[in-house]
Amino acid sequence: MATPSRSAPGRRPPAPGLHAGVLDALGAEIVSGAAPEGSVLRIDRLDERFGVSRSVVREAVRVLSAMGLVETRRRVGVLVQPRSAWNVFDPTVIRWRLDGPGREEQLLSLGELRRGVEPVAAALAAARATGEQCARMAAAVMEMQVQAKAQDLVAYLAADQQFHRALLEASGNEMLAALSGVVDEVLAGRTHHDLMPARPNPEAIRLHSEVAQAIGAGDAVAASAAMAAIIDEASAALRATTDD
Repeated sequence: MATPSRSAPGRRPPAPGLHAGVLDALGAEIVSGAAPEGSVLRIDRLDERFGVSRSVVREAVRVLSAMGLVETRRRVGVLVQPRSAWNVFDPTVIRWRLDGPGREEQLLSLGELRRGVEPVAAALAAARATGEQCARMAAAVMEMQVQAKAQDLVAYLAADQQFHRALLEASGNEMLAALSGVVDEVLAGRTHHDLMPARPNPEAIRLHSEVAQAIGAGDAVAASAAMAAIIDEASAALRATTDD
């Protein structure tokens, strides 16, 4: 079986450029609490710490600021912000949080978010999905079946992500479709942190097939119910894994 890695399909690659390592290191420290709320990051010390130029550090800080993790204040420095200020929907912030302590709690929280979003998207897709979108969902389910049998969790993840991206897009709602990056990271987090069973649950694959079939048939009620069941199954599997 392939071994999941940060460079595997489904895992967002690091930001390009020299600031990538600085960005990932500081982001992980902030969301884990190693750099707590109210602490000050000194750019003149960060360049020495990471062995990069101040312009590289400033670029990383600019990205962190856009995510709401820090705020630059004159005569103070770079101030770490409270969690209430973070852009918790940013896929990179989600990835950092899943890479740190408390990932199970974060996954369950994200599961609750999905419970309020994806069943609605499935119902809308039953009325709005195009033939091409239905075909993509059906193809993704078939690929999930193949990769589950091969016990290739990385390839299974890629197919699973393809299914959910197509579903959210098929809702015809741009706000729901914009959450595909969030769902990608939720699915990737389970795989990359060994929170998936070695052989994916056949029941989960069957439910994905039910969603695709219901959307193709224009049955909004069945599509929504099957999608809710997928999320419930994932949350139950996560609890079972973390209780072991």
